[in-house]
Amino acid sequence: MIKRTLCFSNPAYLSMRNKQLVIKLPEVERNDTLPETFKVGAERTVPIEDIGVVVLDHKQITITQGLMEALLDNNCALITCDSRHLPVGLMLPLCGNTTQSERFRCQLDASVPLKKQLWQQTVQCKIRNQAAVLRQCRDAEVRNMLAWAGDVRSGDTDNMEARAAAYYWPNLFPGDERFVREREGDAPNNMLNYGYAILRAVVARSLVSSGLLPTLGIHHHNRYNAYCLADDIMEPYRPYVDELVVRLCDAAPAGGLPDDLTPDLKRELLGIPVLDVVIDGQRRPLMVAAQQTTASLYRCFSGEQRKIAYPEHS
Repeated sequence: MIKRTLCFSNPAYLSMRNKQLVIKLPEVERNDTLPETFKVGAERTVPIEDIGVVVLDHKQITITQGLMEALLDNNCALITCDSRHLPVGLMLPLCGNTTQSERFRCQLDASVPLKKQLWQQTVQCKIRNQAAVLRQCRDAEVRNMLAWAGDVRSGDTDNMEARAAAYYWPNLFPGDERFVREREGDAPNNMLNYGYAILRAVVARSLVSSGLLPTLGIHHHNRYNAYCLADDIMEPYRPYVDELVVRLCDAAPAGGLPDDLTPDLKRELLGIPVLDVVIDGQRRPLMVAAQQTTASLYRCFSGEQRKIAYPEHS
């Protein structure tokens, strides 16, 4: 089942009643001139079981402990944003699988050669997907990228990922010579950051559901990063976010992209979990594909298979 992604960008009271998320607007609640029937009609509810990601993007949002507990119990990812409206926090359930301890052990016992092979597969798929996006969006030459993907060795010891990135980004945004892909850079970096944060939450949620530790990566090992494995596994999915951002940039008015994300841009980026991807020869929403990927990762850790199931961009 495809879960809903909800974003709250205005003051709101969020609570729970009868297994429903209840949304109330404080400006309506506090207005004594409005009739009670209008206030009741302004209240909105969403079934908890239908929600996969919640984005909290306003300083005057109140959310109850009971609602947070219910959302996390439903394996929902909670994202909080800063004053620039960029995601800065992610909350996930501590337990998402009935055989959690057994799966943790398989992950912890994974050998270094296995993790290097898994990272090799990850980088190869990421570069191939980047090449597909370049070819489709910019009609660019990609034979070099496909060759680099084939040259990725175990653990990507030759850093083909960086070589591909050096070719990929300038050709993906050829009209903007000032563009440099960096977190604090100018637009469209803000759109990429927002999209990646949504993607990261989807992948982290899937990892927890598959009984894996999002902290323990196969390649990323930043001691201050609580989601190293999510950052690893989301790599082949990044080009799908890039493609969406490119299409939004190409459709922007002549004045260029705004420095701050508009509600319309956010609405488009919040659709990332339901983007169509092809995985194992079948078309699936990205959120469903991420679950297939993390389930296959566990089977790699347990010795049942040797290859992660990743989406392949056509």
